[in-house]
Amino acid sequence: MDVQFITSVAVITADPNASRKLYVDALGLALTGEADGYLHSEDIEGCKSFGVWPLTQAAQACFGRPDWPVERPVPQASIEFEVADAETVQVAADELKEQDFTLLHDARTEPWGQTVARLQSSEGAIIGISYAPSMHEQREGTLPGPGADR
Repeated sequence: MDVQFITSVAVITADPNASRKLYVDALGLALTGEADGYLHSEDIEGCKSFGVWPLTQAAQACFGRPDWPVERPVPQASIEFEVADAETVQVAADELKEQDFTLLHDARTEPWGQTVARLQSSEGAIIGISYAPSMHEQREGTLPGPGADR
């Protein structure tokens, strides 16, 4: 597997209002709020994309329902690792399965254009293997649109 860079880091929150108070109000981060409640910025130095991801959305993304399964640890964070192209996401996912990791889902393309496969680490974090076209455009000197990594 050839990880090129970290695509995003997001905290996962069961209480988006409390998280907004910390990250936006107290820390003063200029996070863009999407209509669905996801907060993010691609302009914080040292991080390609930082997000505050509501737990209901994480559950929907991983399991197709808004409730996190009770038999799984509730995640506190998500980290996505970028690979070279969309086709490589499933190749990487298959490599993980061959090493006895259980995926939450195989590679799929999200409505915003990112191709991602996810698993849950032993620490409980959601780990994504990702190809986000906007992140590659950003590396080549063009700017992504709002919420481009999500």
